[in-house]
Amino acid sequence: MNYLEEYYNSYDEEGRLLSRHGQVEYLTTMKYISQCLSAFTRPCILEIGAGTGRYSVALARQGYPVTAVELVPRNLDLLKAKLDGSEQITAIQGNALDLSFLSDAAFDLTLLLGPMYHLYTREDKLQALSEAVRVTKPGGYILVAYCMNEPTVIQYVFGANHLRDVSDQDMLTPDWHCKSEPKEIFELIRTEEIAALDEAFPVERVKLIAADGATQYMRETIDSMDDGTFARWLEYHWATCERLDLIGASHHTLDILRKAE
Repeated sequence: MNYLEEYYNSYDEEGRLLSRHGQVEYLTTMKYISQCLSAFTRPCILEIGAGTGRYSVALARQGYPVTAVELVPRNLDLLKAKLDGSEQITAIQGNALDLSFLSDAAFDLTLLLGPMYHLYTREDKLQALSEAVRVTKPGGYILVAYCMNEPTVIQYVFGANHLRDVSDQDMLTPDWHCKSEPKEIFELIRTEEIAALDEAFPVERVKLIAADGATQYMRETIDSMDDGTFARWLEYHWATCERLDLIGASHHTLDILRKAE
């Protein structure tokens, strides 16, 4: 069993997105997914790295045909267990680096909302993006999620007092970029690195979104909010999540790309 399977076999990813603070990332991502889908009459959706189906199942239940590809068998089993047979969803075990079982230009909307968290080399990131772009129709959208570097430095290295540990293990570059490898599970990135990946493909960036903004810095406060206050927090977050001066400090970002026609 590899590090990734071991992690997801014990981690409650579904619970994270169902928590109040996790809902900010989920609702924000769904908001922008809906905006992209509105451009099509009968869109076909692909989710690469579908996890337990938080997005794929929700979209299938809205009536969209969905293909969900997931690497980790346990996650795929949890996804399938949610289905009642009414959803137009095909769930397949597969790797984001090799989607050769899927045809070119087959999908209007391609979601890559998890795999980039766990790819540690530029070559692998480019390969995953290449596959996502290949299977997307000209004029279609590719939505790519990333975990950002600075929140980890702020919250984990300094906030949780791990500076000595990460320094002793040589896990920081001189310019404070976290070094990641598979045993760390998550690969961290900066906005300029995302832009450099995009430049390798026939896509244009529509928007780069701070998917959770400041939410993760104040999880306990968010989780204790009453419904009215939480609704206002969402208003604030959605009013600021496209601001370029805030995006790099968000724990998660959403890169919205459109494939050239």
